[in-house]
Amino acid sequence: MSHELEQLRDTALGEISAAPDEQSLEAARVGYLGKSGSISVWGERMRGLSKEEKPIVGKLLNEARTAVAAAIEQRAAEFRASAETAALANIDITLPGQPAEIGGLHPLTQMLDRAISIFRRMGFALAEGPDVDTEWYCFDALNTAPDHPARNEQDTFYLPDGRLLRTHTSTVQIRTMMSAPPPIRVIAPGAAYRRDEVDATHSAQFHQIEGLYVDEKVSVADLKGTIEFFLRELLGQQTEIRFRPHYFPFTEPSFEFDVRSKAIKGGKWLELAGCGMVHPAVFEEVNRARGDDAYDPEKYTGFAFGLGMDRLAMLLFDIPDIRYFAQNDLRFLRQFA
Repeated sequence: MSHELEQLRDTALGEISAAPDEQSLEAARVGYLGKSGSISVWGERMRGLSKEEKPIVGKLLNEARTAVAAAIEQRAAEFRASAETAALANIDITLPGQPAEIGGLHPLTQMLDRAISIFRRMGFALAEGPDVDTEWYCFDALNTAPDHPARNEQDTFYLPDGRLLRTHTSTVQIRTMMSAPPPIRVIAPGAAYRRDEVDATHSAQFHQIEGLYVDEKVSVADLKGTIEFFLRELLGQQTEIRFRPHYFPFTEPSFEFDVRSKAIKGGKWLELAGCGMVHPAVFEEVNRARGDDAYDPEKYTGFAFGLGMDRLAMLLFDIPDIRYFAQNDLRFLRQFA
């Protein structure tokens, strides 16, 4: 019987070695090691052997099974190697490879990251709010009269349910004051939407970074110091900043500020953004909505500002047309990768 098992092993090894393809090899595996295979059935035949024969035949059976399984695996590896060699046969290894392109941050994202980094050093936290908001957050709470031009459908995108696409990120100022008492010091970066005619300097969607600081004894000096520090960190320490009186319904007094810097070509003064001290009427409306006196205008003061990220990026990177930011032209974007 031992001779019969050894002969079966040798026959199996010869058949495996001569297998011409993977299908023949699989057939050999099933024929010898499958559930009903020639070697597997010897496990059933072991029950009828005497006690003296079982150890001898059992050893031979294990050796046969191990040898056949190893031969099958070796032959399968040979087939895999042959297939890989055939697949590479038609490849010209002298041709240059195709380099993997490494992506980069969008210029607006780069500008936003730089701005956030500077404001974080001054203790400002990040705040956010929805792009679709109500008139109360966008206008009423910000002391904007019902007949103000900004509330006209020619200037603002209204939805059928009466909500609107926020015209500025100042809505986040109100949401922040509604959710937390003073002191607060936050910046709110995000998109804003207006019905502007699209041209080289205007877009229906643009990006702002809004700032709000409310505490006791906050003054115009704090506002100017914050703005000047930010712009000089961003544009260089030799940057000149000037403030001009202006009107905004939600701040009093209100200012616009201009910059002149070596980082900006032309050497001319450029209008950049608006700012001012939070109007007491804004605090009173927030208190009315909150149902308390957390933002008592007799105790607290604050300042707010709104910076256009698109305008800053255009100035810093010398980009002539705001539409480039949204066109996804790789020739343009690769310059900032």
